[in-house]
Amino acid sequence: MSKTYAIGLISALAAATSASSAFSDDSSSYSPFSFLTNQSSKAHPPPNAPSSQPSMAGDKPPPPPPPPKVRNDNPRTSSAGFDPEALERGAEALRKISKSPNSKEAFKIIMRQEETRQAEIAAKAAEYKAMQAQAETERQRVIYDEQKKLAQQQAQTKSQMARYEDELARKRMQAENEYQRTRNQELVKMQEESSIRQEQARRATEEQIQAQRRQTEREKAEIERETIRVKAMAEAEGRAQEAKLTEEVNRRMLVDRANAEREKWIAAINTTFDHIGGGLRAILTDQNKLVVAVGGVTALAAGVYTTREGARVIWGYVDRILGQPSLIRESSRGKYPWSGLFSRAANSLRGGNKEMASKNGNGFGDVILHPSLKKRVEQLAGATANTKAHNAPFRNMLFYGPPGTGKTMAARELARKSGLDYALMTGGDIAPLGSQAVTKIHQLFDWAKKSNRGLLLFIDEADAFLCERNKTYMSEAQRSALNALLFRTGDQSKDIVLALATNRPGDLDSAMADRIDEVLEFPLPGQDERFKLLKLYLDKYIAQAGSRKSGVFSKIFKGEQQKIEIKGLTDDILMEAAAKTEGFSGREIAKLMASVQAAVYGSENCVLDPSLFREVVDYKVAEHQQRRKLAAAGGGSV
Repeated sequence: MSKTYAIGLISALAAATSASSAFSDDSSSYSPFSFLTNQSSKAHPPPNAPSSQPSMAGDKPPPPPPPPKVRNDNPRTSSAGFDPEALERGAEALRKISKSPNSKEAFKIIMRQEETRQAEIAAKAAEYKAMQAQAETERQRVIYDEQKKLAQQQAQTKSQMARYEDELARKRMQAENEYQRTRNQELVKMQEESSIRQEQARRATEEQIQAQRRQTEREKAEIERETIRVKAMAEAEGRAQEAKLTEEVNRRMLVDRANAEREKWIAAINTTFDHIGGGLRAILTDQNKLVVAVGGVTALAAGVYTTREGARVIWGYVDRILGQPSLIRESSRGKYPWSGLFSRAANSLRGGNKEMASKNGNGFGDVILHPSLKKRVEQLAGATANTKAHNAPFRNMLFYGPPGTGKTMAARELARKSGLDYALMTGGDIAPLGSQAVTKIHQLFDWAKKSNRGLLLFIDEADAFLCERNKTYMSEAQRSALNALLFRTGDQSKDIVLALATNRPGDLDSAMADRIDEVLEFPLPGQDERFKLLKLYLDKYIAQAGSRKSGVFSKIFKGEQQKIEIKGLTDDILMEAAAKTEGFSGREIAKLMASVQAAVYGSENCVLDPSLFREVVDYKVAEHQQRRKLAAAGGGSV
């Protein structure tokens, strides 16, 4: 504890002594601890001391700033800024140390600390000298590298100069060779031009001779043509004058005949009106004749009106009892019983043609279905025919799938193969009937039961009025119509096969769905089905176009139909088109072939070649994709 206290006192005394030696006017005063402050000042120079090393740029050192004026704020200090308080504290500390018994040990510790500090300063000086030697070595290495790089650059420059001189010499030789070659070419060209000029002069002379000869022949021919023209003009003028005179005579004869006819008709009209006027005057002057005439006209009008209205009422009754219901759009039965003979004969003829087409391999009539679906329809047709033969109840069916996939045509083929009559109606016709819809539905089912062969009633777009009855937008009339249909189909019928077609089977009323016995899905045709459809409609719209026999009047007034010629349209091209038309329905493929027919008729030579076919197919495929995008955008906005 006494050692630490002594060291602190000695340090304070040394600081005070150094301050007093800096500001004292007496330079002969000496402090025993002055060597400590001198060493510390040498090791750590003040920040404002000027540097002893010369400037790198060679500039002169700036002049020292003037000493600042010291403000004496402490009244105990002198005017030079010296404060004797530290010196007093140092003296007090020396007195305490001299009186202390450990003063010698304190001076020894101070001496050892000084020796340690001197050793550290010597180590730092040695380290500084080593750093200077290393810097000198690094400088020598950098100078050597710079000299080496300079030598390499000089060698590279000499090599480039040698190459450049060699390149200049080679270019000079090439230029001389090119100049010599150009000169030789010019000499050859001059010789060729001289030969060409001589040949042109010879040809010009010959052409001049030939031109003079042709000019002479043209003048001779011109004189002959002029002679013939004058002669023909004279003959034409004579014929024109003669025709003019003849035409004038004929015109005068026609005018005279027209005047005579006009006068004759005017006289007949005057005579007729004279007779009518006389009769009217006689009737108006005689009261009895006037009454008889008015009564006769009135009776005639009443008879005509009564006859017309009576015939209308009677015909409406006959039509309501015997005629076809207004809901039926299409039927294999005639509108009236006596017209069924003609319709059945026509249907049998059409059925024979379709059977022939089926035997020829054209498919299930005009319907190309997937093999599994076709087999299912044929099984249903056979089952329906056997059901009618055994007087068993029929089974109701539901056809669903995208539009244009052949649901209606399959229903026709099903009715034809099963031996039934068929009738087609659409669900959209029910809503406009309003309160009359129930009556029309009952009339429809009453009419259907009169078929001796049994009837397949096909309702297209069935979801239009057979939707769920709890829909808010469903009117009371539509709900009543649905109830009437459910009432008529509540039991299994032995006379009517009900076939429904819809694009949205989930919208059907649950009671209506419960009455369905068979459900058939009609998907979009695959690639093989599209290929068969393309071949079918190619034969229908292209190959057989213009081959129909026309009557005598058609030949006279319309002329012969032009037949389309098919060139190079192979099955591979049709298969390529079938691959491109993925997502097309049967109806869209039929429209595609109709567009091909229109494009062929719009061409100059009425020929269908692969390029025209591919162009129409690509256009319709792009149109189909655009339509799908618009439908998707519309569905997304909704």
